[in-house]
Formats: sequence, C-alpha cells, structure tokens
Amino acid sequence: MIWMALSVGRPATRALLYPICVYYLACSRQASQAIRPYLIRALGRPISWRDLYRQYHRFAATLLDSVYLLAGQGSRFDIDIQGLDLLTDRVARGRGCLLLGSHLGSFDIVRTIGLTQQDVEIKVLMYEQHMPIIRDLFRDLNPAFADSVIQTGSPNAMLQVKECLDRGGMVGILADRLVKEDQTTSCTFFGKLARFPAGTMWLASILHVPVILFFGIYRGDNRYEVHFELFAEEITIDRRHRDQEVQQWTQRYADRLEYHCRLAADNWFNFYDFWEEHQ
Repeated sequence: MIWMALSVGRPATRALLYPICVYYLACSRQASQAIRPYLIRALGRPISWRDLYRQYHRFAATLLDSVYLLAGQGSRFDIDIQGLDLLTDRVARGRGCLLLGSHLGSFDIVRTIGLTQQDVEIKVLMYEQHMPIIRDLFRDLNPAFADSVIQTGSPNAMLQVKECLDRGGMVGILADRLVKEDQTTSCTFFGKLARFPAGTMWLASILHVPVILFFGIYRGDNRYEVHFELFAEEITIDRRHRDQEVQQWTQRYADRLEYHCRLAADNWFNFYDFWEEHQ
C-alpha cells in the first residue's frame, strides 16, 4: 500500500479505501461493537451502518495521509492551524513544551508541523509494542522521523525527554490510550467513568514545562484543522495528594477531549471498549 500510495498517487489509492472499509464494517464485529457506545454519546442519537462506515473511512484516510506526511509531502494538504503562536512564543523564549495529544484525528499532521518549524525539535513518546513496525515505517519514508521516537519504558527515556525540553524542543505523547502496565485514574467522559493513564499528568508535573493540547482534525478531502490549546503553564502536584490531583488534572484533559470529540465525532480512532462495557 505504501508503494502504491507513493507511486500512483493519492486519488487512485484513496479509491481502494472504500472496499477496504466495507470489508472491515462487515467483518470487524468487535471494533464496531466498541465504537457504537462512543458514537451514540457523541452524536446524541441512534447510529446506523453509515456512521460506522464513516468512522472506518476517516481512520483509513488519515492513515493513508500519514504516508505522504511522513514522506515530506505535506504541501499536498490544506492545513488550518489555530493557536500555533502558543508554541512559537515559547520556542522563541527557549522554553520546551509538552504536547498532549489523543486518538482524535491525526497525530502525524501535528508532528510534521513541528518538524517544519526552523530550529524546532520534536520528539514523540511511543509505547514499546508499537516500536518495531513504526521505526521501520519511519526509516522507509523519512529516516529523520525514526530518530524522533522515544521508547516509553526504555532506560534512558526520561533523559531523552528532558534533554529535548532543555534544548527548547517539544515532546508529544498520546494521553488517552492505556496499556496493561499503566496506572490509571477514572474520569467522567461523555457522562460515564472511563479509565485514563495516570502517569501522563505526573510526568508533566515532574518536567516543569508548559503543557499544550493538540488536536489534528481531518475534515475530508485534503483538509485538516490543527488546534493548539494552552493546558497549563506548569502542572504542580502535591505528593501528599497525588492521586486526587492527578485525577483532577486528567479530568480537565478528558473534558477538553470530549469537547473536541463533539465537534468532530467521526475523528475518534479508539477502536476498543473505552468504557469497558463489554468485559
């Protein structure tokens, strides 16, 4: 698929997404069952197969676009950036920033924006189980991206994060996805409790840098909207009340995530049982 995307172009490759998404709609019962509760809450109405198909197609389209973005072909896209001054102002002052993302929209659209700014370094914290495939993909498309990935849990991960921030760079992390070994905190999300990683806010409090939220929303065709929001100039957490304050900060994140989900419901790409309703 990567070879085809780069050889025959985006329009022809996009045409293949339609039968692929029909296949997943018909055969991926577990993913469809998991996404239904989210769509019902986000859309506020009963959903149909068209809603599910749209979700699959949006996801597939952003994956395809990631190939072009990582290959340095960002000029293909019409990108509306809101709040970029939040980054540029702090970079101009030599301040590193922690960027909190999510599985809403495209992560890679934001990554390319960071790398195209002169003298701005951006690294991404990524879980170990994703590393071999992602690193190979990055090396094939753009070797510079392979060096931008920091493996979460590696012995020198925190050192790499701190060094990047000390140089005035940016470090991105997806703050809505759990892995088995994560400590969690429960937050209200679309009116019902869901588990979020607890370590993200604790990490932010240790780093003492500005925290900025980002959302790379796909709007169809070649159009994206990138939103940057100041979350906190610095997150402080009292160790004596660690669990409570981590939950409060994470709830703030969940509230902003829900807000943007309501504006772009079809961009939610967490195809698993987020509220753990079917366990």
